Order: sequence, then structure tokens, then C-alpha cells
Amino acid sequence: MARRLFPGAWLRQPHYAQVRFSYMRMKYLFISWLVVFIGSWVMYVQYSTYTELCRGHDCRKIICDKYKTGVIDGSACSSLCAKETLYFGKCLSTKPNKQMYLGIWGNLQGVIKCQMEEAAQFDFGTDPEPRKEIVLFDKPTRGTTVEKFKEMVYGLFKAKLGEQGNLSELVNLILSFADGNKDGRVSLPEAKSAWALLQLDEFLLMVILQDKEHTPKLMGFCGDLYVIERVEYTSLYGISLPWIIELFIPSGFRRSMDQWFTPSWPRKAKIAIGLLEFVEDIFHGPYGNFLMCDTSAKNLGYNDKYDLKMMDMRKIVPEMNLKEMIKDRPCESDMDCVYGTDCRTVCDQSKMRCTTEVIQPNLAKVCQLLKDYLLRGAPSDIHEELEKQLYLCIALKVTANQMEMEHSLILNNLKMLLWKKISHTNDS
Repeated sequence: MARRLFPGAWLRQPHYAQVRFSYMRMKYLFISWLVVFIGSWVMYVQYSTYTELCRGHDCRKIICDKYKTGVIDGSACSSLCAKETLYFGKCLSTKPNKQMYLGIWGNLQGVIKCQMEEAAQFDFGTDPEPRKEIVLFDKPTRGTTVEKFKEMVYGLFKAKLGEQGNLSELVNLILSFADGNKDGRVSLPEAKSAWALLQLDEFLLMVILQDKEHTPKLMGFCGDLYVIERVEYTSLYGISLPWIIELFIPSGFRRSMDQWFTPSWPRKAKIAIGLLEFVEDIFHGPYGNFLMCDTSAKNLGYNDKYDLKMMDMRKIVPEMNLKEMIKDRPCESDMDCVYGTDCRTVCDQSKMRCTTEVIQPNLAKVCQLLKDYLLRGAPSDIHEELEKQLYLCIALKVTANQMEMEHSLILNNLKMLLWKKISHTNDS
């Protein structure tokens, strides 16, 4: 009877289902299109970022062109440009003007570093302009004698490191390293490569600390490209995530994640002891004091024996050099008197100029980095004392009375406390 009263009612349900099906289909088509669009955008951005950051082909071409025309030479040149036994592997660059790659050199693995910038420029929060290849390897000039080259290197060291009684020894060390083919003499192309490399604070520091345990070994060079020992673990802690995921992770949660992915506490203690020893190596060492201006965990690594290795020393600079760079720099607040992320001086408000005395010593910055790293999971019997020593360390100021005595005392206390706890374990 209902069908007689409403003859079209039975037709309405299929029509409604058909409309609903069309709506659902359009909805899924839209979602599919949105996913494809976002995926394509992400791939495009990743590709653009990769091509901007990873310019290994350009770096290799510049270096090899100079080598083949006889401008530069070095222990890695033949392998890179003629024999082609030195390969660029995975790109590790974080800035376009500072190229870094995993490298394979015959049956050895290393890290290749190449500068795509004017090396002698310094920045205060901004990146240097791209280097000009025309003037990159312009010194020393043809006709320069070895003695004249020694004078040039000595003058450079004096400007960077100040008056040091043993600079002549460092000059001889550099000349020995510059002799890439070990024929007992430094050719003009080898001298041009050495001079370009010496503009880089990281390279200079690596040469100075080559006999130290916590500095990766220099394997070779060509122009201002150099190859160093590869380190298995490239950060103190944490895991590497795609940048698109990093965008959506809150910083607090990210720090918690970092703490989850760390070695066992005895191994962390051994790594920390290595970092404290490195601070000793560069604090009033044989060639002056060096300042750590970026103490990020990503600049520190360790090998499979949990020995600390410095991954990136580009922001470790000679104290005298930093003072010259920041001296009388115009400022309105202390924020204008920063080099890297961690070397801070004070803005003299009466003169509106930066002072030259860095506020925190290296040890205080290192302890700030190690605080959460060491306290999490620390044995209960040393936790309180360890925390006390770390906070005393963080409170260190360069301007404090008897700072050097306090520096040595706290550093030794921390090393002894950690070593005493792990000396009987396999991790030692």
C-alpha cells in the first residue's frame, strides 16, 4: 500500500546512494590529489635543498682544474683527479659553503671537507660570501723561496696565535705536512695548497693536535680540500630524523628522545672524560689558548671503543684571533658581541663597543652540554657529587679571581670522579 501511496519512494534510496558514492569518490580523489601534491612538494624541496647543500661536483671540478694546470698539489691530488681512487660518497653538508662528504680512498674510509668560500673571512652570525677562485691560490707567488715561505707562515702564526716561543717548530711541522709526495722539498703548488689550508682554523688546530687522541687523523689534502679519519658515531646522542619530521617534533620531546638513544652510562662517562681531556689540550696549550665557540653535541663523536673524537672544529678559534675580530665591534647590547653560538663578550655601553674578554671558559660550556648527558642514569652513589661538580663547573667565569686554579681543580675532580667509577669496568 505504501508503494501505491508513494510510488516514487522506492526510487529515492538508490538515487541517494548514488549521490553519496559520487561524494565519497570526489572526497577520496581530493585527498589523493592532496597527498600527491604534498609528496611532490616535499620531494622538490628535498631535491632543491640537496642540490644547494651538496656541491661536491663543483668542489671537485675547481680543485682538479687547478691541479691539472699545475697551480696546486698535495698528497690527495693524484688519487682525486688522476687515478680517481678517492671518491665522494654520502653528502654530510649542513651549509652550502662548507662541503662535507663521506669519502672512500682505496680501501680506507674518511671524511672529505672542501671549502666553497673565501676562507679568510670571518662571520658574526652571517655566512661569508662565496669564494672567488681567481684569488684563492694566489700565494705564495712564483719565485718565492722556501725561506720566504717560512717567513710568511711564521707571520701568519704570529697574527693568529700571538707571540709564542716555539712558533718555528710549528712552521717546520707545517712544511713537513705540506711535502705531500715526501720528496724532501716543498714545491710551489704544494706551498699554495698549504697556504690556503692554513687560513682555516680547523686545519691549523688539527695539525697542532695530530698526536692527541681526540683529534681525527689527517689523511691527505689537495688545495684547500682535505681528508680526515672517519668516525663511526657522529653525535654524542640522539637519532637522525628526516627534516620534515623534525619540524613537527616539539623541542622538549626531541631532547627527551635524544636522551633515550645514548650509550650505557659507563660508556657515556668514558666519552665525557675524553671531552674533558680535549678541553685540557686546547686550554693554554703549546701554541696558546683556543676557544670553543660552538659546543653542539653534533660537533662531537666517538669511535667503537667510545673514545671521543672531534667531528667539527671549524668554530674553535685562537683566543688572540677572536679578540682581534671582535675588538671595538659596534654594539647596542651583549647579543651583538657573539661569535659562533657560544663565544660571548660584553657590550661596553659607555663606548657602544664590544669588549674582548670572553665570558665563559671552554670548560663551563662543555659542562653545560654534559649536565643532562651524565646525570641521566648516573649511579646513585655519585649522583649528588657529580651534580655538584657540574654546577660548579657551569658557574665558572673567565673574569673570576683565581679562575685558572678553579678551572684545573674542577676539571680534575670531574675526571677523577668519573674514572674512579668506570676504571674497573670493561668500558674503561
